[in-house]
Amino acid sequence: MATMGSLIGLVNRIQQACTVLGDHGGGAGGSLWEALPSVAVVGGQSSGKSSVLESIVGRDFLPRGSGIVTRRPLVLQLHKTEGGQEYAEFLHAPRKRFSDFAAVRKEIADETDRMTGKSKAISNVPIHLSIYSPHVVNLTLIDLPGLTKVAVEGQPESIVQDIENMVRTYVDKPNSIILAISPANQDIATSDAIKLAKEVDPTGERTFGVVTKLDLMDKGTNAIDVLEGRSYRLQHPWVGIVNRSQADINKNVDMLAARRKEQEYFQSSPDYGHLAHKMGAEYLAKLLSQHLEAVIKAKIPSIISMINKTVDEIEAELDRLGRPIGGDAGVRITILT
Repeated sequence: MATMGSLIGLVNRIQQACTVLGDHGGGAGGSLWEALPSVAVVGGQSSGKSSVLESIVGRDFLPRGSGIVTRRPLVLQLHKTEGGQEYAEFLHAPRKRFSDFAAVRKEIADETDRMTGKSKAISNVPIHLSIYSPHVVNLTLIDLPGLTKVAVEGQPESIVQDIENMVRTYVDKPNSIILAISPANQDIATSDAIKLAKEVDPTGERTFGVVTKLDLMDKGTNAIDVLEGRSYRLQHPWVGIVNRSQADINKNVDMLAARRKEQEYFQSSPDYGHLAHKMGAEYLAKLLSQHLEAVIKAKIPSIISMINKTVDEIEAELDRLGRPIGGDAGVRITILT
């Protein structure tokens, strides 16, 4: 029998197969890719979204800069290994292993430019990145462009709405888990991520709220009302994150050391000490992994039904085109209880 960890791996492989066949979601709906449960990462620009993802992975690997840096969805598939060397692979370069994560960052930037040109345009065709490491949990995240309110130089005015439309195609689907990231030094009521999540998931059943930059709040203030669910209630617990400082980033402070520093911050904090066991990037990753596994398990019948429907459609097309001699009937998947 498959383990829960391998359920996420199975969905990863189906997702990759869909992408190779040209189905990568973001369409009119009803595709197999869209039926697969996923975690969509949503946040405004400068919300700390990249830092959260890097902290979950334990590596610097995302392009940085001003303006809209993420211009294509990044499907980030994390695979926990039992020791050994950490490495990354891209679906578009299947025979190449990256052990240098600075090269991973460059490849993301280059592959984005390959699809969009050197312009600052966006594309809904995702980049698939798999990371194998003993420091991660089994988890798949889809990093989406940051929500923005103004176009920067070189971008069409429509970019603001184009990004929102792209993000909506991922968070609208009922099997999508929304990771809504908001900075603590901004009123949660005006958070781009929470406003969008509230529209598509009014009951908060599919939304996990993350508050970043807790250490940058004005002295004498805290985010306890948000973290304890009084400011905005969700069905799942809010998680607080302390990002690396810009000085830490400049000094290339090791991500795993930064995770420990984050835990020390919460444990020694007079405001958040009582919540320390439920705070930080490591806790967030485990929480999301467990929830994603549970959602996949619950959705297995509908996923199998969708796969069979897709197989039937392919078979009908083969019949229409004329099967090759000796062409075999397709395989149907059944559920054994």
